[in-house]
Amino acid sequence: MDLTEQILDILEDLTGTDEVKEDLELDLFEEGLFDSLSAVQLLIELEEKCGKKVHVTKFKKAEWATPQKIIEKMSE
Repeated sequence: MDLTEQILDILEDLTGTDEVKEDLELDLFEEGLFDSLSAVQLLIELEEKCGKKVHVTKFKKAEWATPQKIIEKMSE
């Protein structure tokens, strides 16, 4: 499984919808699918499942608002 698929699977689990796989520009916060707790859970899941550590202090909501932006951040 590649990184994009892993990220999308994590997002689907956290949000409870497959819409995150269908619309990569979906704003998770604006749509009410994500909040600050979800964001922390995302960072934990990314570290556990993808081996990529992101410090909470480097998390900027606007840079992590959509599935596409999350994929781009994790691909850096």
